[in-house]
Amino acid sequence: MKIISTNIAQPTKFIWNGEEITTGIYKKPTDVPIYLGKKDVRGDEVSDRKVHGGEFKACYLFSANQYPYWQGLYPNLDWTYGMLGENLTVENLDEKQLFIGDVYKLGNALVQITQPREPCFKFAHKFGTEAVLQQFIDQGYSGTYIRVLEEGHVKTGDHFKLITSAKDSVSIFDFFELLYAENKNPNHINLLLNNDALPQRTRKRLKFYLR
Repeated sequence: MKIISTNIAQPTKFIWNGEEITTGIYKKPTDVPIYLGKKDVRGDEVSDRKVHGGEFKACYLFSANQYPYWQGLYPNLDWTYGMLGENLTVENLDEKQLFIGDVYKLGNALVQITQPREPCFKFAHKFGTEAVLQQFIDQGYSGTYIRVLEEGHVKTGDHFKLITSAKDSVSIFDFFELLYAENKNPNHINLLLNNDALPQRTRKRLKFYLR
């Protein structure tokens, strides 16, 4: 896996149901390294810290390999890397091969795979239709958030080096599928309940499904 674009956003406002909303989803490529901090990417807009940023969502990654799919669905949008809201556009990122808890060296940073992105109304606004939410869920390749274990700069061209492979874990792809499945896989849930790469509130949510 290799970074092919680093992206950050300035705050953007729009009206949603009569209310002014600020978002950081409109990310654009940068031509300089970006700094991965413990809670966010330095200089990047994080408007709603209830659902973005923080220890377990410090940075969002999306696969460059999925761009042709989305460009095919929405050819009239203004396409640049960062369009899916990611800080890092990564070549050959495969959610089926990324496991929650995996640790990678990336540039000067040490990062851990945490959880998939769940699409929200801001994503729908950017694409101009709420249909994109179900399309994102159905397509299954969600990208991934990461936890920053050691802060540092990353840049275009940096490769991911696997440091620790998570044992008894679940892939980002399977976890994303689990979140939206009508019939939850109890084996996957049990594997995740003691995984400290997930926040306690997420594990509590998963435990509820076992009732």
